[in-house]
Amino acid sequence: MDVLENIGHLIIKTAKTFVETISFARRVVVRMFQPHTYNSAMRMVLINQIYFTSVQILPVFLLVSIVLGSFLIGIVFQLLKQLGLTDYFGNVLMGLIVTDLSPFFTVLFITLRSSSAINTEIAVMKVNSEIKTLETFRIDVINYLIIPRIINGIVSLVLLSSLFSIVLMFSGILFSSVIFGMSIDVYSNILVNSAVFSDMIISLIKCAVFGFFITLIPIRYGLQASQEFTSIPIAVSSGMVSVFTAIIIIEVMSLITKLF
Repeated sequence: MDVLENIGHLIIKTAKTFVETISFARRVVVRMFQPHTYNSAMRMVLINQIYFTSVQILPVFLLVSIVLGSFLIGIVFQLLKQLGLTDYFGNVLMGLIVTDLSPFFTVLFITLRSSSAINTEIAVMKVNSEIKTLETFRIDVINYLIIPRIINGIVSLVLLSSLFSIVLMFSGILFSSVIFGMSIDVYSNILVNSAVFSDMIISLIKCAVFGFFITLIPIRYGLQASQEFTSIPIAVSSGMVSVFTAIIIIEVMSLITKLF
């Protein structure tokens, strides 16, 4: 009975967290489509967020993309050659590596770098009563703090994932020549013929959804911190667990969508 009771409490807690997250997401989405949200202060915060998340990390992100992309492309191409699946070269490159693995690796990179930072930042602001101070001066917390960070998450994921895909395709030129003896013209024709427009749209939508939730969830858990400093690590750890859970759920749902 104790085991069943614990399982029941866990299910109820998980369901409650899911409903609260969706409700919070709905409020944010409604605000995102209201013109008065985009005032000068909000636009300034948004520009700074995009700079810190997308522009500032470009050298490191490019280096990681080149190393990881080359490693990934090399292994996949070698396996295709060994298994005699050269005819599926284009489908694997565009359908698996570019449209699936590229967003996945990008969201992991951004989550490890930015989501935890956002979670900590909001939690510290809550503990230091900075959120309450903003509300005292009638500054809309959702417009000023939340919307810029979420839009930044969406824009950053889409742009950086696209950049990662471009790096992968350029890496493919080298490895296709070395492993398959393929010319650039043949490689380009295979890419064009293997590209499926619907898969690319799904990939972009998945990136946008990734960016939305890996920013929304840390903010939500940061706002739940109490006035004690000991609540900060609890909020951060809980938020990051929920973020990685959301990433897995979104990835599974995108795979199911592609099946149909």
